[in-house]
Amino acid sequence: MSEQPPGISRPAPALLRLTLPLPPSINEQYATVNGHRVSTAVARQFKRQVRDAIRALERQGTLHDALRQRFQQGYLALFLDFFFSTPLKRDLDGGLKITQDALCQELNINDNRIVDIHLTKHINPLHPHLYVELEVIDDWQFDKEYILLS
Repeated sequence: MSEQPPGISRPAPALLRLTLPLPPSINEQYATVNGHRVSTAVARQFKRQVRDAIRALERQGTLHDALRQRFQQGYLALFLDFFFSTPLKRDLDGGLKITQDALCQELNINDNRIVDIHLTKHINPLHPHLYVELEVIDDWQFDKEYILLS
């Protein structure tokens, strides 16, 4: 690991780690009622579980206002490590959007701030779950040739 030059300091890593239940599969997330697509009870339950996990981190002091502010202002990396009960029953990406939306909603983050996503799939038949890391990427830059003119 290289040392910082004198007088230059980097901000502490802005990282949130949490373990969640597995999100519902895509087929379990929506239902059609009277011609309208609506969120299912199991999808709403998962979103409540995300909310409860975030609130637990607040109570523990792990998630505080300064960290929330860094998440809201920075570009973000999202790492989702799915631990399924069987290897081939679930698609890896089926739980991405509901998890991303629930996390961002609870943290008051626009999900367009997420610029890096990593998904991995493991098997844990006795304890299926989802391990999540959300991290601020302090040095993220878009390609220079695509500078946004405002």
